[in-house]
Amino acid sequence: MSLLLELLLAAGLGALHSLLFVHTGWWWVQWLVIALFASRVAALAPKRAAAIGLVFGSAWIGSGTWWLFISLHTYGGLPAWMAVAAIAGLSAALSLYLAAAMAAFARWRSGRGGLDALLFGALWLLAELARGVIFTGFPWIASGYAQVDAPLAALAPWLGVYGIGFVMAVLAAWPVLDRRRGWRYRLQPLVAPVLVLGATAAFGPAQFTAANGTLSVTLLQGNVAQDEKFAIAEMPKALAWTREQLLAARGTLVVAPETVIPLLPSQLDPGYWQELATHFQRGPQAVLLGLPLGNDDVGYTNSAAGISGATTALPGGFYRYDKHHLVPFGEFIPNGFHWFTQLMNIPLGDFNRGVVGAPSFAFNGQRIGANICYEDLFGEELAARFKDAANAPTMFANISNIGWFGDSSAIAQHLQISRMRALEFQRAMLRATNTGATVVIDHAGRVTAALAPHTQGVLEGKVQGRSGLTPFAWWASRFGVWPLWVLGGLIVALAARRAARGAA
Repeated sequence: MSLLLELLLAAGLGALHSLLFVHTGWWWVQWLVIALFASRVAALAPKRAAAIGLVFGSAWIGSGTWWLFISLHTYGGLPAWMAVAAIAGLSAALSLYLAAAMAAFARWRSGRGGLDALLFGALWLLAELARGVIFTGFPWIASGYAQVDAPLAALAPWLGVYGIGFVMAVLAAWPVLDRRRGWRYRLQPLVAPVLVLGATAAFGPAQFTAANGTLSVTLLQGNVAQDEKFAIAEMPKALAWTREQLLAARGTLVVAPETVIPLLPSQLDPGYWQELATHFQRGPQAVLLGLPLGNDDVGYTNSAAGISGATTALPGGFYRYDKHHLVPFGEFIPNGFHWFTQLMNIPLGDFNRGVVGAPSFAFNGQRIGANICYEDLFGEELAARFKDAANAPTMFANISNIGWFGDSSAIAQHLQISRMRALEFQRAMLRATNTGATVVIDHAGRVTAALAPHTQGVLEGKVQGRSGLTPFAWWASRFGVWPLWVLGGLIVALAARRAARGAA
């Protein structure tokens, strides 16, 4: 096959792959995509394999995150050509890890299917870890998320999303990598995936946690257009709706989205903040809502404030969670890129960071692990809150504003990410968002209540707290993703050593 056809095929496979993070019921298509991709890479020399990896990865990430164009151009004011170039450049840069991984695979493969499948999976794992960690990380649409509705999801409380991606890559690649003849070389790689899928489907995820009480919840979805959210003329209407819904909420726990109050408490009309604080401090309910906090002297944070009768003794009279994992260019400006952000019109663009492993918001016997926007992509950082099992979250609450990305696949993709976190920790995840997806996710990753995206409304539901630790929560809270780095590194090192001996 000519290089041009190879590159076109790789681009098509990468674009198809990106669809599976929305249509997760098609999880089996991912296996076919990865199998075909692996078979092509195995037939190439290292340089061509790297090119195929770069194109596949760029198409996967670029078509999967096309909605960045909306934030950069529509709301950020960046010229269209520059927004497209920025997304293409980001996608290509993040795909360099996969390009290097495929070059290494082409160089060190042995021609023995099982060993080569392990090598392919290990290199795939290392490339995903690198993308998810280096330069603050961008693990959006990591391959394991496409398996959230698949039998392999049963591995989430054991291995986490990266581990699921590794297993998927090994099993998908194995049937196409063994070039040896004979029935046993053909049968083994076909039987192994069937056995693994059959076992995980039959037995499902082991239950490592137990019920620990129930809360009724009210989740707000304001559906404020992003170009109106920080507009002075539009704020009074949105703030009035928020106030009305917070005071009328029926749930024991009320959760409102990221920057649902887009002003500092000191910038609000006199009495607005005090009325809300008094209502929840003196009543039986609690609220967790998003707003910026800080001042010119100490800097500003993208935060969540929790108010209940028990928070009156805390500074300011409320629990405070400050977002730790900030979005590059949206919430902090990387060194050397101030010129780029000056081309855009994005408010609140340079926040201070909160701490990793922040304490939970305690209320009615539950410990609510607050996280903001795409912080729930980083399972290893959420896991830091489980090191002390006695104070670990009994549920999560994610407050987000995906309004930056309009009516796009970002909403569905983020929902699958939150569902995977619920599976990894066997903890419910409450999601209160500006435009969607506002949902209640139970500890088994199932959506039990939801609002339609891009509608203004209030969601009522119930959520169950859980106690106990999954294996993933235990090891990730202590070691982060280092065990996976070590696993992938050992497999690759052994394969490289075997290849060097064979060449000697």
